Amino acid sequence: MKKGLKMFLLLLMILAIGLTTIGCNDKPTLNIYNYGDYIAPEVIKDFEEEFNVKVNYNTFATNEDMYVSIKKGGTSYDLVFPSDYMVERMIEEGLLAEINKENIPNMQYIGEEFLGLEFDPENKYSVPYMWGTLGIIYNKTMVDDVVDSWDILWNEKYAGQILMLDSQRDSIGVALKKLGYSMNTRDLNELEEAKNELIKQKPLVYAYVGDDVRQLMVAEEAALAVVWSGDAIPMVTWENENLEYVYPKEGTNIWFDCMVIPKNAKNKELAEEFINYLNRPEVALKNIEYLEYATVNVAAQELLPEEIRNHPVAYPSKEILENTEIFRDVKDMLNVYDELWLEVKSHR
Repeated sequence: MKKGLKMFLLLLMILAIGLTTIGCNDKPTLNIYNYGDYIAPEVIKDFEEEFNVKVNYNTFATNEDMYVSIKKGGTSYDLVFPSDYMVERMIEEGLLAEINKENIPNMQYIGEEFLGLEFDPENKYSVPYMWGTLGIIYNKTMVDDVVDSWDILWNEKYAGQILMLDSQRDSIGVALKKLGYSMNTRDLNELEEAKNELIKQKPLVYAYVGDDVRQLMVAEEAALAVVWSGDAIPMVTWENENLEYVYPKEGTNIWFDCMVIPKNAKNKELAEEFINYLNRPEVALKNIEYLEYATVNVAAQELLPEEIRNHPVAYPSKEILENTEIFRDVKDMLNVYDELWLEVKSHR
């Protein structure tokens, strides 16, 4: 009897383990496609535990890389994080599903100034995530000129000490602003001028970089860099006291990274649940404390320490913002931008 009872209990244990394993495997899965390290790991873990789901987090390097992947449709993602102009392109091409805002009541915590933007006027397809500006960061011990213009990036005195972004829209945009043109120009002559400016500048450039700009500037490997404000905030605040971030007088880009749901998403409602979760003020606070970017969630912003809440790099003045423009989808001019950037990168 005892032997039989032990065998019975053993079978029950095996069955329980099997059912548990099956249950784990049957968890709903949210497939996210985002920039690397652009959501706090703790936030993802907490979401998985609270909603009893699994999150697969895949990464891309640029908007263009992401677009190609979504366009091909080989992999089904439920939630993707493109920037403004790419949101506009994906809407135009019918790649996105309309968002059910009834499932995202926490959108009430997003500032009105971040909603209804020109690339998605009714927020039918996108919810803003993070925002910021493009500017110049420089080392005050290595640069002895006034830094208030994009022109400084063409100063031969700093040859081999300049970092440019390995991003066609950003770098072409810098050259266009230097020349006094719109970052969204469709004028072939203006674009040709911008290309020639970048080719002229190329011998002065130490490297074309991405996320590694932060490490290089903090380590004082370069004197000047084009940088997104999200990377600049920690650099100037606590990583290196010699660094300073400026908004060039010619004007600059204001960018918005957003959350969208691809049309072929298999878990649309779960994606909306995650968007709603990210906009809980306490969750948004935890996320921005990790990312060190500027938040669109005004309730979370109010919970930040005063020195961050009023930081001029994270949250610039109205006067600064009035001299910015959002990147727009250049539509049929995309190939022109691609070719110009290829010419710049391949020029010797």
